Parts: sequence; structure tokens; C-alpha cells
Amino acid sequence: MVHPTEYLPRSYRARVSTYWWLAHWRYLRFILRETSSIFVAWTVVITLLQIRALTRGAADYARFQEWLQSPPVLALSALSFFFVFFHAVTWFNLAPKAMAIRVRGKRLPDLIIAAPNYMVWVAISAGVAWILLRG
Repeated sequence: MVHPTEYLPRSYRARVSTYWWLAHWRYLRFILRETSSIFVAWTVVITLLQIRALTRGAADYARFQEWLQSPPVLALSALSFFFVFFHAVTWFNLAPKAMAIRVRGKRLPDLIIAAPNYMVWVAISAGVAWILLRG
């Protein structure tokens, strides 16, 4: 560390709030996207626990289903749904920035790169909904 002397004045350091990222939507969105990873992990853990309960038999699965219906878990699941949705949308919107695809020397528009992700997402969601709702 350099100590101030007669020839070396103390440098100026502006104070920055701990919550500086709340001032701009761009930074807040980045922080929310990073935080959403926790909820994505929670969803994965719930899915793994559900598979484990299924493999242990009907009684274990029934207990697991009861636990899933408790108010705190329902609230956490609703919050997780929001954050997983947010994570997916921001991930699909980042795809054009990560993949600079060029055709005949010109970069493809962002919409052409991001749209197939959304179309596949909708198609898979419709397929899963059809499977779940017909039975």
C-alpha cells in the first residue's frame, strides 16, 4: 500500500453504495439473472427428490406429494417458476450475442438466432402439456 507523503497526495475514492446495482435496470437484470441460478438449482433438486420418491414406492411418493403441497413449498415453487422462466428468457436473448453467425459476410439479425430457441421451447412445452392433459 502506498502511503500519502508530501509529494504523493492521497488519492480520491468516491464512496459507492453496496446497492449501486439497483440504480440501473441493466445491472439489476444481471443480478437477478445470476440469482435465478439458485432457483434453477432448487428446481433440479426437487426433480431429483421426486424421482427418488417414485423409486421408493407409492407411500414415499404420497408423502412427497403432501410435502410439495405445503404452503411454504408452494410459495417457493411459484417463486422458482418465475425465476426459471426469467432465466430461460434471458438465456435465449443472450444467444445472439454468444453466436455471431454470418451469412455472406453479414451478421444475422438477433431475432433470427433467438426465435428458433423460443419455437423449440413452445413446441416442447406443448408436447409435455398434451401428454399430461390427455391422461
